[in-house]
Amino acid sequence: MKTYLSKLYRSLPLAFAFATVNSPVLAQTPPPPPPAAAKVQAEPYVMAAGRSDLYEISSSRLAVAKSRNPAVRRYAAMLIKHHQRTTAATLSAAKKAGLTPPPATLDTGAAASIAELQTAPAADFDRLYLGQQVPAHQAALDLHQSYGTSGDQAPLRMSANKAVPVVKQHLTAAEKMQTGEPASHQGM
Repeated sequence: MKTYLSKLYRSLPLAFAFATVNSPVLAQTPPPPPPAAAKVQAEPYVMAAGRSDLYEISSSRLAVAKSRNPAVRRYAAMLIKHHQRTTAATLSAAKKAGLTPPPATLDTGAAASIAELQTAPAADFDRLYLGQQVPAHQAALDLHQSYGTSGDQAPLRMSANKAVPVVKQHLTAAEKMQTGEPASHQGM
C-alpha cells in the first residue's frame, strides 16, 4: 500500500500538468493605460481618448452580440451610445483647439483585448468583458480627470471634465455587475 501511494503521489504533478495543457486558460487582458503625456498634452490626450472610446465601442458591440445576460447587453448598448457621444465631444473640442486628429485606431494591447473577447467561449464572455471594462474605465477616468485638471487646451479640459461623471457611472456599473449586484443604467 505504501509503495502504491508513493507512486500515486509522484504521478499527480504529471497528471495535473497534462490535464491543464488541454484546458483553456482565459486571461483577462485589459487594454493598456494611456501614455503619461496624454494627461497634460492635447494631441496625446485626443489620441488616447479616441483609442479608449474605440475600444469601449468595439468591445461593447461584441457584448451586445455575444452576451447571454440581458443586463450586460443593456450595459454594452449604453456604453456604445455614451462613447460615441464622448468621441464626438472630444473631436469637437479638438477642432476648437486647432487640432485635426486622425481617426482613432486600437493599439496592440486593445486589439489583443478585442481578440480575446472575439474568441471567448459564451460561458466565459461576460466575466472576461466585465473584467476588461473595470480597468479600462479606471484608466479612462484617470486620463479624463488628469487632463481636465492639468491639460494644456481649455476646450479639451472642458470636454474631459464632462466625460468624468459618465466614465464614473460606467465604472461603478461594471464593478457592481462583476460582484453580482444589480446595476442601474437609468439616468446614464
